[in-house]
Amino acid sequence: MISVKKIINDIMFVTGAALVILALFSLFFGVEINFVPTIFEIFAANIVIILGLFLRMKFEIRSFILEYLIDISYIIAVLIVFGLIFDWYSAIPVWLIVAMAVVIYIFAMIFTVTKLKNDAKELNKLLKKHQEKQTDSAS
Repeated sequence: MISVKKIINDIMFVTGAALVILALFSLFFGVEINFVPTIFEIFAANIVIILGLFLRMKFEIRSFILEYLIDISYIIAVLIVFGLIFDWYSAIPVWLIVAMAVVIYIFAMIFTVTKLKNDAKELNKLLKKHQEKQTDSAS
């Protein structure tokens, strides 16, 4: 079962990444953004996104490509709705929000895969240490 701590951690991680990427995009594309309200709007959007993705994970999808397409489509849909609600399009074009969503999703997937690999290595080390202890005690 997914813990509340993991959900909160994921929301904070994605919100932080989104703010950094938003700042970079605004710098490169010369977009003026009022950051204080935008921070809370992005935070709210990320809460909806993360909770929706955790709910989607309850359903097994056999094709990882379809799974990624559903995830990114959901993220883009949430961002478009939030963009309409909070009038993000007066400062940022829709295509830029979609591009940012894709970049953030790819960044989060790379982070997740890297973390899973590191966790697997750590578990393998612990298993090996445990097997060595059993072998030593059997001798």
